[in-house]
Amino acid sequence: MSELLVGQTLSFAGDPLREGPQVARHSARGAVLIEGGRIAAVGEADDLRRAHPQARVTDYGRGLISAGFVDAHVHYPQTAIIASWGKRLIDWLNGYTFPEEARFADRAYADEIAARHLDLTLANGTTTVCTYATIHPESVDAFFEAARARGLRAYAGKTCMDRNAPENLRDTPQSAYDDSKRLLHKWHGTGRLSYVITPRFSPTSTPEQLMMMGALWREHPDCLMQTHLSEQTDEVEWVRGLFPQSRDYLDTYETQGLLREGALFGHAIHLTDREIARIRETGAALIHCPTSNTFIGSGLFPTMAMAQAGIRVGLATDTGGGSSFSMLRTMAAAYEIGQLRGTPLHPAQLWWLATQGSARALRADHLIGNLAPGMEADLVVIDLASTPAIAQRAGRAEDIWEALFPTIMMGDDRAIADVRIAGRRARA
Repeated sequence: MSELLVGQTLSFAGDPLREGPQVARHSARGAVLIEGGRIAAVGEADDLRRAHPQARVTDYGRGLISAGFVDAHVHYPQTAIIASWGKRLIDWLNGYTFPEEARFADRAYADEIAARHLDLTLANGTTTVCTYATIHPESVDAFFEAARARGLRAYAGKTCMDRNAPENLRDTPQSAYDDSKRLLHKWHGTGRLSYVITPRFSPTSTPEQLMMMGALWREHPDCLMQTHLSEQTDEVEWVRGLFPQSRDYLDTYETQGLLREGALFGHAIHLTDREIARIRETGAALIHCPTSNTFIGSGLFPTMAMAQAGIRVGLATDTGGGSSFSMLRTMAAAYEIGQLRGTPLHPAQLWWLATQGSARALRADHLIGNLAPGMEADLVVIDLASTPAIAQRAGRAEDIWEALFPTIMMGDDRAIADVRIAGRRARA
């Protein structure tokens, strides 16, 4: 039976970062028709009620119906160490990340954290994540099984490292290739799941391992590839010492076949002009991780400049280096960073980044991230008056953006009135 969701609706007819906020489409009394787990129609509530009188109606009143949030760069194994004090990147890895990731050799622990991560993200309105696992193949199995049980569209890959990591967290070029290929064949395209080829970053992979990952990607070009790039200045210097033959950090990936459409580069704050030009030419995507970049002291990503240069940009929590599971908080941090760079982002641009922009980075914008006929019905419903502080400010709003912006800046999981996964209410 079809279901008609009624409330305010927000969708996009273009990219507001490049075309302006006017490409957003808001209805104060709109509706979304769901049939068979997909969006069948989007329009005015009265029109859709008349056209589909047999549909079951769920009326959210003034609730805002949107595509669910898409978190394009997370580390689900770092769930339990989120908000750990006082480390920059390299110290963070050694002090927190590597000891925690070693625990994922225990499949029961991996199952526990995968379930916890997905329950936390769903509670915050996130319906798709793209995550790094650990070097342990069972950590990938744990995540994908938890995602499948919840019916999610999800992306993940085994993290590959063969140097500059503890011995119990290192693989080899060959074992990384073999494990990744086996996991890819097991999970990629199973239901709504996609495998992502995942070298952690150049400092923890030898050129030989990066070459093997490039070979695997050539064999399976429909997969995505994710890694990190130019997060901190001392990291960039470290890479320069490890790869003296390379022109720059990006070149360590490019020479091994890891730069093309479908590449996802997390952070990418400290790029050279050559790197920016090559990323644009190849169609790779950059993933902005604002709460992580400020929490670990990495720098200020130039969102507007990258988008207007024609580069695909997604948005991400980067948990646990990022300090929140909420894409609302992540949008707020992106706004604050934009202010510091002199290019404040409009609420339409922030919302697009957290939905359609991230879906576009994942090459999934034909499936998720927008309210449009044919899209998968992964939706979030936002209460625009979820706390007294938000309600009193939104009550004075003269348009949708003044009503929405207080929730972006001050909202949390209390603002999430409902979450739909393929049309059905999310279940933990």
